Amino acid sequence: MNRSNFAGILIFLSFILSIYSYFFQKNLLIVSGLFAWIAFILLFSSLKNKKFLYTLFALSFLSFAICIINGYKIDFYKVFTVNQYLITLLIAVGFLRLIATPKIAKIKELPQGESSFLKTYLGVHLFGSVINLSSLILVADKMYKKASLSNTQIVLLTRAFASDAYWSPFFVAFAAAITYAPKLNTLIIVLNGIVLALIGFIITYIEVKKNKKFNLAEFRGYPISFDTIYLPILLAFFVLLTHTFFPNIKVIILISLFSFLLTIFVIPLKYSYLKSKIKLKNHILEELPKMKTELSLFLVAGMFGILVGSILLGLNLKLPFEIFDWFIASILLGVFIILGFVGIHPIITIAIIGDFLGGVNHTLLAITFLMAWSTTVSTSPFSGLNLTIVARYNYDAKEILILNIFYAIKMYLVCTFCLFLLSKYLLM
Repeated sequence: MNRSNFAGILIFLSFILSIYSYFFQKNLLIVSGLFAWIAFILLFSSLKNKKFLYTLFALSFLSFAICIINGYKIDFYKVFTVNQYLITLLIAVGFLRLIATPKIAKIKELPQGESSFLKTYLGVHLFGSVINLSSLILVADKMYKKASLSNTQIVLLTRAFASDAYWSPFFVAFAAAITYAPKLNTLIIVLNGIVLALIGFIITYIEVKKNKKFNLAEFRGYPISFDTIYLPILLAFFVLLTHTFFPNIKVIILISLFSFLLTIFVIPLKYSYLKSKIKLKNHILEELPKMKTELSLFLVAGMFGILVGSILLGLNLKLPFEIFDWFIASILLGVFIILGFVGIHPIITIAIIGDFLGGVNHTLLAITFLMAWSTTVSTSPFSGLNLTIVARYNYDAKEILILNIFYAIKMYLVCTFCLFLLSKYLLM
C-alpha cells in the first residue's frame, strides 16, 4: 500500500468519524479533522501549483504571530475543524458518482441544432448539480474527441455547470454557505437559486439564438441518458423529509449521510456484490486521494479564515453598517466577484468574512455567497472550472473571459434585484 492509498483510507475514516461524531460523540470531530490534515500532509508532495498554498501558509503564520503577540484568543478546535462538514459533503458526493453517473449514448455523429443545445444544457446542469465537475468532463470529453470545442460549447459548459452553485445542496458552494451561515433557510435558498439558474439559462439561450457568431443551428451537443435522474430526486426527497421531522439536524449532515447510504444500497443493485466491493475499494484507495486539491484548499483556507477572524475579533472592530440589507449585500457580492477575478478563491473570502458577519441575516448572507460563487466560477480565468477547460481542452482562458464577462454583468444585476426583493421579505 502506497502513501496515496493510505491517504485515501484516512479521508474515508475522516468522513465516517465526522458523521459518527455529529450524532454520538461531538468531541471526536477533532480526530476527524486531524485525519483529514494527515491525509493532506501525505498528499502534499503530489500537489501541483503549491505556490498558492505556500502563500496561504505564510499569511496564516503571520496572522498566528499577530494573535500571539497581541494576546488575541484563537479557537484551535475551529482551526482544525471549521470546514470539516464541508469536506464531509465533498467526500459523500464523490461516492454518488459510483451510482449517479449518467450513460452516454454511443453515436457516430454528434446531434446538432437548437434541440441538441437544450438537451445538452439540461443534462450538464442537472447531473452537475449532483456529481459536480464529472458531468461537465463527461460531456466535454466526448465533444472534444470529435473536434476542438466551439465558443457555443464553451458557453454552454461553463454556464450550465456554474449555475448549479445558485441552488444545488450537493454543490461545494452550498456546503461553504451552510458552514459559515448555519441559520440559513434552505427552502428559500433553493427556490431563489432555481429562479436564478433559470434566468441564467434564458439569458444564455437568447444570446446564442440571436447572436450569429454562435451559429446555434450548427451547434453539436452530446445526449445524456436520464435513466439515473431519479437518484438525485430520491436523495432530495429523503433529505427534505428527514429535515421536516428533525429540523435540528444540519442539512449538510443529512445530505452527506444519505448520499453515502444511497450509494451503499444502490451499487449492489447495479452491479454484482463482488464488483460492488471492488468499485468501493477502488474509490476509497484511488479516487478519494484525487480530491487532494479541494482538500488542501478547504483545510488551509479554513485555518487562515479562523486566524484572520481572531484578529478582527481581537481588534473589536464593529461592522461598518447597522443593517445587512440588499444594498450592503450587493456591494459585498461585487467585492467577492472582483476578488475571484484576480485569483482569490471564493472559499477564502467566505472563510475570512463568514465569522465576522455571523450576526447578520444568515439566509441573505448565504445567498450572497452562492451568487458570488456561481458568477465567479463561470467567468474568472482562475476558477477551477475554467482552469480545467484550459488545461484539458486546450482553450484560451482569455477567450472564456470574453465570452462570459457580459453574462456575469447581467447576472450581477439580476442578483442585485433578487437581493432587493429578498431583503424586503427577510428583514420585514
